[in-house]
Amino acid sequence: MGLYLCIFEGDEEVDGVEVGPYADFDKLRDYVVRELEGGNAGSKFPTLILHSDCDGEWSPIEAGKLVKELSEISDEFRRRPPISISSDWQKHVIKRFGLQINSLYDCFFDVDGESLLERVINLANLSQRRNLSILFQ
Repeated sequence: MGLYLCIFEGDEEVDGVEVGPYADFDKLRDYVVRELEGGNAGSKFPTLILHSDCDGEWSPIEAGKLVKELSEISDEFRRRPPISISSDWQKHVIKRFGLQINSLYDCFFDVDGESLLERVINLANLSQRRNLSILFQ
């Protein structure tokens, strides 16, 4: 089962990010906790880490906090070496889109081969501009 982050205005979808399997989103959060928060979950990035990933939402206010957190995480990930890619879907996406994995930042992408961190930052910015929540589906 995959995680889809999206913004709706009424019944109309404004934008969305197909993250991939929940396990891969958990892998991102686990890495952040272990490597950037020293094992203390939510100590530096509470909006990302402490939020449940099942049928919840980030409000526009939380989206502003998320932008700051993900920007800091992105900067740190760009300075770190890549980790091994183990999931079949990710290997397929790398081959299909010819992705270059040069840093840890490059290791986290959505099903379309776009940077997961950048896509969620853009979604959070849109959430703020439109005053609409990001939904977890």
